[in-house]
Amino acid sequence: MIYLDNNATTRVDPRVVQAMLPYFTEAFGNPSSRHGAGHDAAMAVRAARRQVQVLLGAAFESEVLFTSCGTEADATAILAAVRAHPVRREVVISAVEHAAVLAVCRDLEKEGYRIHEIPVDASGRLDVAAYRAAISPRVAVASVMWANNETGAVFPVAELANIAHAAGVLFHTDAVQAAGKVELNVKGTDIDMLSISGHKLHAPKGIGALYLRQGTRFRPLLRGGHQEKGRRAGTENVPAIVALGAAAEIARQSFRTETETVAALRDALQAELLARVPDCRVLAANAPRLANTLAMVFVGIEGEAMLAHLDRAGIAASGGSACNAGAMAASHVPLAMGLTPAEARGMIRFSLSRETTAVDLAQAADAVAAIAERLRAPVAPRRRGGAYV
Repeated sequence: MIYLDNNATTRVDPRVVQAMLPYFTEAFGNPSSRHGAGHDAAMAVRAARRQVQVLLGAAFESEVLFTSCGTEADATAILAAVRAHPVRREVVISAVEHAAVLAVCRDLEKEGYRIHEIPVDASGRLDVAAYRAAISPRVAVASVMWANNETGAVFPVAELANIAHAAGVLFHTDAVQAAGKVELNVKGTDIDMLSISGHKLHAPKGIGALYLRQGTRFRPLLRGGHQEKGRRAGTENVPAIVALGAAAEIARQSFRTETETVAALRDALQAELLARVPDCRVLAANAPRLANTLAMVFVGIEGEAMLAHLDRAGIAASGGSACNAGAMAASHVPLAMGLTPAEARGMIRFSLSRETTAVDLAQAADAVAAIAERLRAPVAPRRRGGAYV
């Protein structure tokens, strides 16, 4: 299989697997237990917290809370902000947020909150002027993703956080796609909360983290235990936490070289497809983009048909967010960028990783070109009952 769906999930790095394995059967203690086995587990959790702290560029290890996933981290951040500021009944987000943010805001809307959805332009860039106009003392939190999961467009979150803080508004960013792909360095920004997910950076599914700036007003989402300093109840998933720490350390160490290599591969695939496949274009081509992401629209082709043919050819790609897979409607992201529903349904996302090779992409380009030609070929008339139909 040629795997080009790394924005959906990544293969767990073998080094990460080796790091986590002892915590299933050897150092399996509960970190809250007052004995040697518990102490060993607690020390492993603390070491992983430090590794994540370094990846995020946080000032203190205590600013890292472990969660079950990025979705939980997003929900915790937004709901904590609105509960900590009950008189503020507005929330600001972008029109292209992940469903993990959109769904929470839809529920808040039903409770009477006003949700400001800031538009993007045809290149997927946020309308910063509209964002600035929406920020006011009535807003409990602004939540804008660091990088879009479908197009790879990167937003100016440091600037957005600064605008929010100038009005006394908390700022959260969903950095699930950005972690390990861009330099975060949150301590040099006004970002109050930030979400990441392990399975996007070669750790297993079922583990994430929330950065919570020291001193930020906070109301826990999960209660019932003292874990994470009372900010997230539930026995710690030690093997997965260790895995996230190991993945964070690997990502930090190899960030610059891998980003350059992956960007060159992505650009080569983009150039090849633009040259060989008529009537296709790149989404967010004029915006800052994640090095690994290539979202393209193939005019006149249904993305689902393209993906089915690619799958039969042993190539894994996607039509957008895996969390929206199975929905027949076009993704909200290309629609927000001004595409028609028909155009949006022709979107294919290729997302690379450090494991992607030039050979993989050459084979993928051959397959895409051949499939596009086949899907656009006129259908020959069929004879039925002596007549052509």
